[in-house]
Amino acid sequence: MNGSSAEDAPQPPKVLTTPLEIAANLRQLLESHDPLIITFHERTQRFQSYLIEVDREANTMALDEMIPRDGERFLSSGEPFRVEGFHDGVRIAWESSGQLTISDNDGQRLYRGALPDEVIYHQRRNAFRAALKLASLVNVEIGGDKLKAPLSGKLLDISATGCKLRFEGDISERIQLGQVYERFAAQLPFGTMTAPVELRYLHFEERVNTTFAGVRFHNMSGLVQRQVERFVYQLQREARRFDKDDDF
Repeated sequence: MNGSSAEDAPQPPKVLTTPLEIAANLRQLLESHDPLIITFHERTQRFQSYLIEVDREANTMALDEMIPRDGERFLSSGEPFRVEGFHDGVRIAWESSGQLTISDNDGQRLYRGALPDEVIYHQRRNAFRAALKLASLVNVEIGGDKLKAPLSGKLLDISATGCKLRFEGDISERIQLGQVYERFAAQLPFGTMTAPVELRYLHFEERVNTTFAGVRFHNMSGLVQRQVERFVYQLQREARRFDKDDDF
């Protein structure tokens, strides 16, 4: 990132190999309900899932039903795949080449298999993800040729590489994972930021009738990158001010 200091440089990825470390990091993804992106080696399509079980004693884990569900047939034929998730700006990824069993548990479709032998843990310092206070959420809009009408929502958090968004109602039928939308606009305090974005995850939470989406900035211009850096820096400063009053 331009103008960043050495201490903000990306940290090299670590390879976790002990069952304790692996289970602990997967449990973070599970407890935070962080979306996972699954890709099969010979295919370009992306699928979304969630961890729904991590059992260190039994050395097993279970994944939720894939969205879209077509991915299940690649899984059942034993094709190797990669799983990638993000937790608080940390990339947690692993390869799976073992066979997973597909089952229904009280009407819930799940895929169970062994915990991975290795997990990539990558803390990317320059992608600090700054959360916005609920009182000051920023208005956003996603538009583009692939959408019949623009979608209006709120910005929940932002980093140098992407952001998390919230939309009222269920928009999952109107927007597609892996798709690039060329017109994303965020009403930042010092002006509107516009950039193309790629949809990285999508989850409709029925309890609150809200869709949560994650996007990655796509081919950002230098001007937009500076706007994002400025906003993230502003949020970091606010967060540090609050931290000073925190007992922990």
